[in-house]
Amino acid sequence: MSVRRRPYETHTPAPCRNRMHPCPGTPTPAHSTVTETHVITTSGLTKVYRSRGREVTALDGVDLHVREGEVYGVIGQSGAGKSSLIRCVNLLERPTSGTVTVAGQDLTALAGRGPRAGRELRRARSRIGMVFQHFNLLSSRTVQDNVELPLEILGKSGKERSRKALELLDLVGLADKAKAYPAQLSGGQKQRVGIARALAGDPKVLLSDEATSALDPETTRSILQLLRDLNRQLGLTVLLITHEMDVVKSICDSAALMERGRIVESGTVSELLATPGSTLAAALFPVGGEATGADRTVLDVTFHGESATQPVVSQLARTYNIDISILGAAIDTVGGLQVGRMRIELPGRYEDNVVPIGFLREQGLQIDVVGQDAPLVKEGAK
Repeated sequence: MSVRRRPYETHTPAPCRNRMHPCPGTPTPAHSTVTETHVITTSGLTKVYRSRGREVTALDGVDLHVREGEVYGVIGQSGAGKSSLIRCVNLLERPTSGTVTVAGQDLTALAGRGPRAGRELRRARSRIGMVFQHFNLLSSRTVQDNVELPLEILGKSGKERSRKALELLDLVGLADKAKAYPAQLSGGQKQRVGIARALAGDPKVLLSDEATSALDPETTRSILQLLRDLNRQLGLTVLLITHEMDVVKSICDSAALMERGRIVESGTVSELLATPGSTLAAALFPVGGEATGADRTVLDVTFHGESATQPVVSQLARTYNIDISILGAAIDTVGGLQVGRMRIELPGRYEDNVVPIGFLREQGLQIDVVGQDAPLVKEGAK
């Protein structure tokens, strides 16, 4: 049995203006294999845990839309509901209410009682790979045997299991470790075995539950690159949860921020960076610096695409003959695109700088006025 490879598809739809529930036509980075098909959808997803007469709501009406071929990151602090969400997606946890649809199948409808319902759900789960934080490898089995385990459960022959396992180990860079045991591997190697095992059933979707949080930074980068390579090479849709913003910055096409069991912000990364007041965008590129006086205007300027290489700040200074102070700056690559953010200070109050701010917006820059709530600022942000 060979590893499936899916054809790439490109799509350049009209922009979506719904940031909370991105529509299928939202533009994505040029390298993405994203199509407008939603592979993972949750609707009104709720999970309530009951213990000793108390109720704890882990998920509170979550609507999630993950499109085919994208890497989608869900980020949030501990207790935000991330783990409950990803475990509900493959029904390791059964939702209290709401629906989960994966690859066109309503998994919640398969979660009924009786042997037939159980068989249908197991069959559907076999097409969803899962990578865990702590590897969950069997210490008494070799690396190859660990990868073969899902194939045993699926009833594949010994010859077929062996061929598939060796092929997957080669895919994740561990062909020479097939006969080793987990205790002989590093943390990064163990996670690669976990990824190979998750791919054994030729899944359409790969779920990652904090897969890099137990690894050092260098190993984390290599595992993230592996996930991105698999996403591109196999056409996998990857849904990952994390509390690390660098993970989102490194490989995600889209992202969602969770707080107290709800998704409070979501969209493609490029869309979020172009959204005034986006919490995720600010977290991706934190810049500091306070105004030096009450009669100063502080702006956060976000550069992406072609504008990232244009000298617009110096043009602004020359055009309007004003002194500009740079309070902070950051530049990085997100989803293959160069993106930067700069905090600058202009002399005078906001009302005195409407025209210069308009000039910056005309250059295609995202402008957020820091520390201002006046109606004029909101009008300008539109």
